[in-house]
Amino acid sequence: MAAQRHLPGRAELVLLGLFLWLPCECGARHVRYSVPEELDKGSFVGNISKDLGLQPRELAERGVRIVSRGRSQLFSLSPRSGALVTAGRIDREELCAQSARCLVTFNILVEDRVKLFGVEIEVTDVNDNAPTFQAENLDVKINENVAPGMRFPLREAIDPDVGANSLQSYQLSPNKHFSLGIQSRANGIKYPELVLERALDREEEAVHRLVLTATDGGDPPRSGTVLVTVTVFDANDNAPVFTLPEYRVKVPENLPAGTQLLQVTATDKDEGPNGEVTYSFQKLPDTQLLKFQLNKNTGEIKLSESLDYEEMGFYEIEIQAEDGGAYLATAKVLITVEDVNDNSPEVTITSLFSPVTEDSPLGTVIALLNVHDLDSGQNGEVTCSISETLPFKLEKSIDTYYRLVTHRALDREQVSSYNITVTATDGGNPPLSTKTRFTLQVADINDNPPAFSHNSYLTYVPENNPRGASIFSVTALDPDSKQNSQIIYSLVEDTIEGAPLSSYISINSDTGILYALRSFDYEQFRELQVWVTASDSGSPPLSSNVSLTLFVMDLNDNSPEILYPMLPTDGSTGVELAPRSAEPGYLVTKVVAVDKDSGQNAWLSYRLLKASEPGLFSVGLHTGEVRTARALLDRDALKQSLVVAVQDHGQPPLTATVTLTVAIADSIPDVLADLSNLEPPYDSEASGLTLYLVVAVAAVSCVFLAFVIVLLALRLRRWHKSHLLQASRDGVASVPASHFVGVDGVRAFLQYSQEVSLTADSRKSHLIFPQPNYADTLVSQESCEKKDPLSLLDDSKCPVEDTPLVPVWSHSSSFSGWPHGDPPISAQPPPPPVLGLKACTTTPC
Repeated sequence: MAAQRHLPGRAELVLLGLFLWLPCECGARHVRYSVPEELDKGSFVGNISKDLGLQPRELAERGVRIVSRGRSQLFSLSPRSGALVTAGRIDREELCAQSARCLVTFNILVEDRVKLFGVEIEVTDVNDNAPTFQAENLDVKINENVAPGMRFPLREAIDPDVGANSLQSYQLSPNKHFSLGIQSRANGIKYPELVLERALDREEEAVHRLVLTATDGGDPPRSGTVLVTVTVFDANDNAPVFTLPEYRVKVPENLPAGTQLLQVTATDKDEGPNGEVTYSFQKLPDTQLLKFQLNKNTGEIKLSESLDYEEMGFYEIEIQAEDGGAYLATAKVLITVEDVNDNSPEVTITSLFSPVTEDSPLGTVIALLNVHDLDSGQNGEVTCSISETLPFKLEKSIDTYYRLVTHRALDREQVSSYNITVTATDGGNPPLSTKTRFTLQVADINDNPPAFSHNSYLTYVPENNPRGASIFSVTALDPDSKQNSQIIYSLVEDTIEGAPLSSYISINSDTGILYALRSFDYEQFRELQVWVTASDSGSPPLSSNVSLTLFVMDLNDNSPEILYPMLPTDGSTGVELAPRSAEPGYLVTKVVAVDKDSGQNAWLSYRLLKASEPGLFSVGLHTGEVRTARALLDRDALKQSLVVAVQDHGQPPLTATVTLTVAIADSIPDVLADLSNLEPPYDSEASGLTLYLVVAVAAVSCVFLAFVIVLLALRLRRWHKSHLLQASRDGVASVPASHFVGVDGVRAFLQYSQEVSLTADSRKSHLIFPQPNYADTLVSQESCEKKDPLSLLDDSKCPVEDTPLVPVWSHSSSFSGWPHGDPPISAQPPPPPVLGLKACTTTPC
């Protein structure tokens, strides 16, 4: 593809810009272009988007950019047209000096695919430089006795252009003594010579002024001139001669300034002033003149400043020796600069992909690095490394590029960021290294569910708690970050006695605090198990569950309930019989009561609150048995009224009372007879009916008593077997069932109520037949106090008379409960407590 351009301020010049795209499939892909120098900024170089197979708009989307090293950008990408254009004016001579080909190389990075494309651009020469001479005048001194045909070398002109645009020819102004000769050096450079065509005559003309013109081969051609002044000296027939035509020396680049490199020597056979030789540099650019100094008398060459192999590795210097008679001689000095490992490697982070997600697969590219060392050979061979403890590794890419990729799985919860140090080391001796540090952030994903602080929770809540009170708090932690660690608490929906769990308990979704939505009743349920769910806010969310067991603690909120005697419902009064022959301690009746509470709230004690005849009757503290305290006397009233109080041991204690009527008589007929004396007469027919009823009651009572004895015998046999089995397991005798009281401790009780209601004013007798109420076992201490053999309790196990029984919490043989406090909260609930009684021998109990 050819390109033409008109350069401003110059004659119209047709430039051939050969666009070549030669993708190389061996190794990395390369794109090659050709562009002339001196183009304006923004000049078209090549359609890079087409050559890369991209649309112009994709250059910015895919992050296509130029990456180069160590020099200013000469080219740039046009995002609008997708073309490669010049970034400024390009001077080939400044860029490549006298090199035959001037190549500019760089890489184009397609960042989203992490691909590099090599670009090579040849800058072609244009004829923008005219030949110039280093001096405004060239002085030539010639002895007058020089024979015609003698040649005198002149300094050549310098043209920075190359090829056809470089210096091509010389011309000398017309004169009768000299002609121009052209010679070529080994490197192809042409230099002029003055050829003496006719003998000189100093007396005729001592000075000759000539004009030397140098012309290049450009179109149009350019030229430069210099004035040549020929001074004719007196006769001097010997010229200086160097000991060597070429002097060669190799020096390391790290020599200090002032170091002597070598000494050149030239001799002249003439004597006097014609034999005195002086030395000078011939054909040496100004930049090199600053680096070397020449002693004009001795020929010693020293360094004026240190050398740099990376700047120039070879110097060719021409030394001229001149005697006093104007004879000249030249010699070459070839200085080779040897590389020293004086440059540390350079590491450039071309691309860094941070942060990287913790679930990135192995081999994910993290960074693209470019390494370079200005030294050459082994000193410029660079290797890169990172710490082996890091989950990354370096892979060699094309040219001097390395890729940093993941080598092991990442976990943000263990390491959230990595401080990566890349060490670049060259192959010099000793080696030099450079460390480049950068930080890589690891992005979080939702890969950890919330975790509770315990495997399970339990807590105790007293019954009758206020509604809306907080009862417990659960806490879960999530090691993820941001929204992946934001926890929401909820309850797993369930039902309790047909009602949804949400009507009993609620939970704060943010804090995990649980609230009671209703007042709990220990008598309704004693244990509640719920499941708490903790979910994070990730996508998708993760969750975990934990169980919470809530134990309801009993409060003394139930008064004792009297089972016998049953409270009257029709205004009649129950009557108990006590024969006048009863001795002290005679069992008149028994008050049976229970309490719906548990523990010490259900421990009951009985006391005689009021009596019509004080001191006649007593009530067992723990049994509720009403007995005669002394023998009955004739003066004792037929009808005795007793008020018995039943009190629990709660705080505060609750009490229930019952009124007993005791008739003192040997038999029911006697009661009727005694009462008849006190009542108005009534007809015989009604009296006979009453008698029959009393006889029926007595018969039913006998049958009931026989039934009770049989029932006790059967229960006794069963209890005896279980007692032996338990003793064989634990080695400790169980506490008899008759020692337990209360709703929880009572295994069974027998309700026996018999009420005979005799009404004096109605002249009629109301007889209520006994209504037995059965449970599993009759619980009482009557057997102990009466030493009843049916109780299977020996004397040693019965408490002392009127000795109070102390509650004992028992879970196992090694556990004692908490009589005065709540059990501690722990991860696992304790075994359910059992309430027992033991005799108390201390005061107070």
